[in-house]
Amino acid sequence: MSDRQAGQRIDEISADLDNLHREDVFSDMRLATIRRLQPIQPDGSPDPTRATTYIAETTIVSQLGPIPVQSPIEADSLKDAFTKFPEAIKAAVERLSERAQEMRREEASRIVVPGSMPPGGGGGGGGLIFDR
Repeated sequence: MSDRQAGQRIDEISADLDNLHREDVFSDMRLATIRRLQPIQPDGSPDPTRATTYIAETTIVSQLGPIPVQSPIEADSLKDAFTKFPEAIKAAVERLSERAQEMRREEASRIVVPGSMPPGGGGGGGGLIFDR
């Protein structure tokens, strides 16, 4: 691991006492997991001035193997979060798919200029080489 984490040197790392949360994990023991992050004060008591955060988590199986997927859920309760779970995961998978397609397009349109190729790489003639 590097000596930097979130832009800080290891000897500068400290906890943000104004942003503490208690984490509870709930599962249907099949595929749905909800993480509930409840804001707390530094003494561990609830902090009613901040909203509870819910996060949907699951693992999907792809041709490349298992892929963890998570997405925040706008919910007022645990039951509401589980009700909204399928929609949240579907939206997260769509975002992942769009990002993968974008990365493929970027890679496919990458232009390699001969002067930037490693020694011995590329053809003999001048011009541009388009990766496909």
